[in-house]
Amino acid sequence: MTSPPKVLAERREHIVVLTLNRPAARNAVDGELADLLGGHLHDADCDPGVRAVILTSSDPRSFCAGADLKAVTRGESIAPSRREWGFAGWVRHEVSVPTIAAVEGSALGGGTELALACDLVVAGADATFGLPEVRRGLLAAAGGVIRLPLRIPPTVAMEMLLTGRPIDAERALAVHLINRMAPVGGALDAALELAAEIADAAPLSVRASKRLARGVIEASFDEQWARCDAQVRALMASEDAKEGPLAFAEKRAPRWRGR
Repeated sequence: MTSPPKVLAERREHIVVLTLNRPAARNAVDGELADLLGGHLHDADCDPGVRAVILTSSDPRSFCAGADLKAVTRGESIAPSRREWGFAGWVRHEVSVPTIAAVEGSALGGGTELALACDLVVAGADATFGLPEVRRGLLAAAGGVIRLPLRIPPTVAMEMLLTGRPIDAERALAVHLINRMAPVGGALDAALELAAEIADAAPLSVRASKRLARGVIEASFDEQWARCDAQVRALMASEDAKEGPLAFAEKRAPRWRGR
């Protein structure tokens, strides 16, 4: 029996809806999902008829649980074939088409980083956002440590990064992590309304506006990504970086050694 695709793509006039579809794993990202998602985003960006892309989930409990740590402990690569696209084929994928995250349930680790990589974020009232990497001996290296302090007040970003504690949708709206909060189950509808507003505008103007605004916001990203990559290489060589995912897979508390 053929397994359903891990990413679903649906065209609604000028809007493409991409749905993470790995509910049994709470949409944790493995290599196959990353390739599919990156490929769909590339296709949408190359299509002049597409005026907005929405990223959402088929699982109302979880937008995305981040990296598939079980795959990592098995030694599998979770990177896309086009490594320049970054985590999930998305977070370093430079596109001109506007992107909107429609978040229901938990967006943790790479889930929050996917939302941060989108231009706009709409969340259901039960949504939560968090970067728990420090509790796994890892680093929020898929843009979390770079984008979060740019998106929200640095004091709030630092607390989230250093404690790993999540925040709820109401708090996320208050600190401007998200643009709009919808009723539970209403994130996609709210995102479609926002996408329709974008689609009504002149498409060339919208894409040019995004490219220029992104350039201003992310002017120093090349240097920051290089520094982030260097920290990842050093951290991933540590015993703690192996212990964190292993403890998660074995459902026990990690035993940190600080080396």
